Amino acid sequence: MRSSLDFSSWSSLLSTVLGLLLVTCLMMGIRLIFMQTVQKRRERENRQINERLKTLIAAYKTLGGSFTGTLSVSPEHRRHLNQSEAQGGAASISESAAERRRRVRDAVEAALSDIILLGTEEQVALAAHAAQEMVAGRPIETGALVTSLRAFIRQALDLEPIPASVIIPAQGPTRPAAGGNANRKNGEASGRSGGGSGGGGAGMGMGGAGGLGLGAGLGRGHHDDGV
Repeated sequence: MRSSLDFSSWSSLLSTVLGLLLVTCLMMGIRLIFMQTVQKRRERENRQINERLKTLIAAYKTLGGSFTGTLSVSPEHRRHLNQSEAQGGAASISESAAERRRRVRDAVEAALSDIILLGTEEQVALAAHAAQEMVAGRPIETGALVTSLRAFIRQALDLEPIPASVIIPAQGPTRPAAGGNANRKNGEASGRSGGGSGGGGAGMGMGGAGGLGLGAGLGRGHHDDGV
């Protein structure tokens, strides 16, 4: 090391200092590039983890948002219920109940698709089995899949596991709000009433125009008689 440093003259001292500065700049540049690469990779991984957790949390809320009522998901479509009713094999079902079943089924299917895409190996297996059962026309239970999602999400968020002494009841899919159909029907009724009011206003306008025309005709008749 001492032989590589030459302080015998100003020129050799200057070249030595420039060489040290060049080596230092190169080392700092390599370090900055390495740190930026690591930081970008870490940010990308964090974004992926956040998106994955966000999707799985939404699926958890969809599949396990209910503790009471019907906790199974019926795969039947409205046309299947109509066929059963026509054959006399099932009782009649109201339109609102059929709509709620359809909305629950569609939400559960979307959640299962997200879990198959972003879930763990165990979750993918459970979601694929549930999807196969729905395709086969059999009702499914989401309790086991909800339990696996809950454990994974708590572990990913660095939360302590739920003690074994805490008993959590079976969970089922979130029930849709009952006010959706009522609001839509109220909107349609308001639209019809608005259209009727508009028609009535138009009729009144036509009636007013007719009255003005009649008054103008009578005025001309009296004027002619006077002439």
